[in-house]
Amino acid sequence: MSKIKILLIEDNRLLREGIAAMLNDDGEFEVVARSEDGDAVHQLKSLDVSPDVVLLDMGLEKANSLKLMALLMEELPAAKVIAMDILPDHVDIVEFVKAGGSGFILKNAPLEDWIKTIKIVVTGEKVLPPMLTNSLFTQIVEFAIKNGADQHTDSVQFTRREREVVDLIAKGLSNKEMAESLHIATFTVKSHVHNILEKLELKTRLQIATFARTEKSG
Repeated sequence: MSKIKILLIEDNRLLREGIAAMLNDDGEFEVVARSEDGDAVHQLKSLDVSPDVVLLDMGLEKANSLKLMALLMEELPAAKVIAMDILPDHVDIVEFVKAGGSGFILKNAPLEDWIKTIKIVVTGEKVLPPMLTNSLFTQIVEFAIKNGADQHTDSVQFTRREREVVDLIAKGLSNKEMAESLHIATFTVKSHVHNILEKLELKTRLQIATFARTEKSG
């Protein structure tokens, strides 16, 4: 039986080499290319190899992971994309699903979970991280809408900066990307997000994003 060919995109060198070694040693997988960014796509073209699965780090430092995913979907349409993260952000998960992603794997998951996730995704099924197993993969966006805020803008007093953060969350930006866009520190962004959650009486960034989109459409 032929091995499952994998393209690995992870910007932490130690993790990249460790994941590659772990999968190659299993015997059922072959990491055919690895990179810290989208350069791996060019590697594959030069090797004339098409991967079955792409393991994509959702927290890349030098590239926007979701934008890179769009490139992957275009250049490698037959490959299934699995996102990797330590603590996946709910907003990122929604955007990943909408972009056509096939699965999620926690970086600190045991080897058997990595093997199971990859094998399931190759068959065409979808896999979510454990904290979302009670929701069907294709219903995450609907779940977000059902759990959105019922409050109206005129009942919530946002500062100018908080309003900017709300709008950027709705666009799917990470804390780091918001900090760069607003020219403020990441911990300041986190403070604003915390204040927004309290004002809206919400628990997650996903609900903030839903609130913003519902508010806009309303």
